[in-house]
Amino acid sequence: MELQLAIDLLTADEAVEFVKKVEDHVDIVEIGTPVIINEGLNAVKKMKDAFPQLKVLADLKIMDAAGYEVMKASEAGADLITILGAAEDESIRGAVQEAKKHNKKILVDMIAVKDIATRAQELDKLDVDYICVHTGYDLQAEGQNPFEDLKTIKRVVKNAKTAVAGGIKLDTVKEVIAAKPDLVIVGGGITNAEQPTETAASIQQAVQQG
Repeated sequence: MELQLAIDLLTADEAVEFVKKVEDHVDIVEIGTPVIINEGLNAVKKMKDAFPQLKVLADLKIMDAAGYEVMKASEAGADLITILGAAEDESIRGAVQEAKKHNKKILVDMIAVKDIATRAQELDKLDVDYICVHTGYDLQAEGQNPFEDLKTIKRVVKNAKTAVAGGIKLDTVKEVIAAKPDLVIVGGGITNAEQPTETAASIQQAVQQG
């Protein structure tokens, strides 16, 4: 089980400075969609150049032109790239094919997918590396979380690794870990913590013990 830090609301330079505080306690650093919208894939390159020992995920949330976008993210240094579960199967295949050329990984983000079980089973046959249930920010504000969706994909996914994202914090991470995902993604639960280094260390310990 690995821990991914999601960074959404910092500049690329601020993100590098923040990761200096927690680099010993995370496995993957996610350059979130807002950062890429603001600064482009250069933000991914800055992070990978600063921390070559860490894996870096580019949260592109690809919907179309998948092969091209995976290629560009790979060139920027991304180790993992996201594509939306709602994308066409042909786009998923294109992303996987291009990722394999560069020895990269594809994470499918299931945000907004209504029939989680059926789509997860379909994706699991397309050779993707991770299938991630994700309660987006707008639904988190209404009190929703991804914990039940995680249990669903754990039941049906046989080949891909499973991941979970959406409002996970130190006080809820044990509930997530109980379902045994392969990847736990935490954003504000670390970046907004009063003591981010200590919080990341505590979450890491829980994930490793899980």
